[in-house]
Amino acid sequence: MAQGYPVVAIIGSTAVGKTSLSLELAAALNAEVISVDSRQVYRYMDVGTDKVSLSDRRSILHHVIDVVDPDEPFTAAAFVDLAQKAAARIRARGRVPLFVGGTPFYYKALFSGTLNSNLPCDRETRACFEGFAEAEGPEALHRRLAEVDEETAARLHPHDVRRVSRALEIHALTGTPPSRLFAEGQKLRSELNVLYIGLDRPRTELYENIASRVRKQFASGYPQEVEWLLKNGFDERFPSMQGFGYRELAAYCRGTMTFEDALEEDIRRTKAFCRRQKTWFGKFAPTLWYDVSVSSVCALRADILEAVKRHVEC
Repeated sequence: MAQGYPVVAIIGSTAVGKTSLSLELAAALNAEVISVDSRQVYRYMDVGTDKVSLSDRRSILHHVIDVVDPDEPFTAAAFVDLAQKAAARIRARGRVPLFVGGTPFYYKALFSGTLNSNLPCDRETRACFEGFAEAEGPEALHRRLAEVDEETAARLHPHDVRRVSRALEIHALTGTPPSRLFAEGQKLRSELNVLYIGLDRPRTELYENIASRVRKQFASGYPQEVEWLLKNGFDERFPSMQGFGYRELAAYCRGTMTFEDALEEDIRRTKAFCRRQKTWFGKFAPTLWYDVSVSSVCALRADILEAVKRHVEC
């Protein structure tokens, strides 16, 4: 038998169907959900982060959602602390912790034992920062880093575009200053024995789901949500507002981007994130992968539930 308390995590790309499955599994397993989502930690950001509804949260208890304001820093170490404490409370009540979400770095921080190893990479993100330096100058790029991480900026030369871009890339992908990640990179031994349930669909289906969801969000109060955030001082200075959709809608609210351009850019960036998720999650183990487009919903649910019960009861 593997060491550690058995827990389950549902992973997969955005718009693959993690939330609906998690609610069904939680009900069948007497479980509570621990969110593994770097954007759902923020209060007042509901439509754009596609949070589970309040009615579902009353039915199935959820944790690590709405824990900080959009202008507060939130680190991977803070996530690990909250997730571990939530799991301990859930276990103490005789229930099962069920981790659900699409932020690979948070899973790594929680289950792999370190915070400063295997930091995420994304060439497209880094290329954007390098392009900014080419257009605006390396000093301007260095000033952007100083705004989010003074410590790292202080030790990097303003003309070291490669390292400055990498630091900004890490910050963009994790929402955490690199200096803080390395300072908090101590071993964090996990007492949790995780089984990953991976959900997948053909890329064409994922892209269709993404476009449909973004259009629904834009028609269901997303622009008004961003307008409210801006009016209350939660603007583009903060990492919470740099995510896809929020950044574009902030530009729309300020009159520098059309509604249609904001919508299409949100779809484009979400698709790019989806591709990165598929790459990152493909390296997770042990994972049982399921193509949710092949099996019937009932058969899929039965197979997953059987596998989960074997793991939980081991």
